[in-house]
Amino acid sequence: MRLSDFLDKGASIDPTAPCLTTDGETLSYEQVRSLSDRIGAGLAARGVGPGDKVAIISGNDPIAFTCVFGISRIGAVWCPINPRNEAHENRELLDLSECATVIYSNAYTELVGRIREDLPKVHTWICLDAQPDSGLGWDEFLVGGQSTQATGAPVGDLAMVVGTGGTTGKPKGVMLSNRNLETMTALTLMSYPFTKRPIYLAMAPLTHAAGVLCFPILSLGGEIVIMRSADVGLFLANVEKHRITHSFLPPTIVYMILAEAGLESTDMSSLECLWYGAAPMSPARLEEALEKIGPVMAQLFGQTEAPMMISTLAPDDHFLPDGRVAKQRLSSAGKPTPLCTVEIMDPDGKLLPRGERGEIVVRGSLVMDGYYRNSAATEEATRFGWHHTGDIGYLDEEHYLYVVDRAKDMIITGGFNVYSTEVEQALLSHPAVQDCAVIGLPDEHWGEMVSAVVQLRRGGEASSDELRAHVKARIGSVKTPKRIETWGNLPRSKVGKVLKVDIRDELMRDQS
Repeated sequence: MRLSDFLDKGASIDPTAPCLTTDGETLSYEQVRSLSDRIGAGLAARGVGPGDKVAIISGNDPIAFTCVFGISRIGAVWCPINPRNEAHENRELLDLSECATVIYSNAYTELVGRIREDLPKVHTWICLDAQPDSGLGWDEFLVGGQSTQATGAPVGDLAMVVGTGGTTGKPKGVMLSNRNLETMTALTLMSYPFTKRPIYLAMAPLTHAAGVLCFPILSLGGEIVIMRSADVGLFLANVEKHRITHSFLPPTIVYMILAEAGLESTDMSSLECLWYGAAPMSPARLEEALEKIGPVMAQLFGQTEAPMMISTLAPDDHFLPDGRVAKQRLSSAGKPTPLCTVEIMDPDGKLLPRGERGEIVVRGSLVMDGYYRNSAATEEATRFGWHHTGDIGYLDEEHYLYVVDRAKDMIITGGFNVYSTEVEQALLSHPAVQDCAVIGLPDEHWGEMVSAVVQLRRGGEASSDELRAHVKARIGSVKTPKRIETWGNLPRSKVGKVLKVDIRDELMRDQS
């Protein structure tokens, strides 16, 4: 199935049903399908054909998301661009993916102005919601199509080229096929509860996990409620107002919801599945979420190169048969999904037995086709015939997967390996801590010094000495941070992840 097929599948169930809802306005399946046809025809009239790359630079917007299906209809390739990236990063991604057409919203005209002169390969710029000084306005673009429908067979099976981000160097373009996304959709539908036509709330960016999770919703004829910005209070209001059944949030946003004053008075009874992922979640906070939000928490573990569904922990798996919380499982990433083979590997390519730590490696139809125009990176990621996730972890005797840390985040202090995630979980178990980040800083004596920055809950109090004692009692002195700072807020990425690179830079400046 192509991406447009998921929309068409939903339309075949009921073309009059609500499809995309934003700011109180709803487009039916038939309206979204008709508009996607016109978008495909408009692109074809501008010379876009099968295999060509089309980028979208927009926040969460129903028309921008409809463009995804128009791109798919003509066999072209969707290149999602996060508008909150730095200009140079977006320029590199557009150049890397060889985009010739860019669709953008007027809110990012200034960004487009900074990059367009350095992108001679882009021959068509289309503004979604204004008449630009140069390029095409939306009405002019749609009128340009010679018919209301345009289709094209894709070149190969390529559906998306997704940037990995450029925090550690030049970004890479992950090639995701229709087969990859169909596998992800199938795994979603078989792994989580869908007891009725779903109503999905998209607050996280549609350029990331929140976007690809729309495809299984569409295949069931569900409704997608799109939030244009991340607002925790509005999220709770929308859950109650629209009787939301499914949503996705990164752990840091879940923490904010747990601290939100309006949570107790919000009717969350419609929720069937609140997915969390993209970063490890504190077991203590997860247990709190099970109590305050309900028995609806649902973990997913994946990455851009193997989207979303390497392993899953469904809502029921958070509990034992007698109804008690399965506390041990809360620190796991669930079990590998039926269409993925997951193993643990040492640096020499040897697969390790249960309980031993090493790199998590994956095989299956979920895994990307490679990195676009980067054979060296593709070969590195597929050593020994497995996809290398870059995550350190282990499988227990019951086949639950535990993600210990990112390989690059491991701290070596005094000759001991310290996994930053383990220290973060110990800090997050303190009732005053809302969020934290643990990194290693250069140290003449220890090699690296375990260091932490914490953000306290509203009204919470805890001294550095108290936090150190709390961590030491749980995981020992070697892993206890020697330096702990309290900040009002932690720097975060566009999808809510804590930016350890920024924290490291700030701490290094203080140390020098």
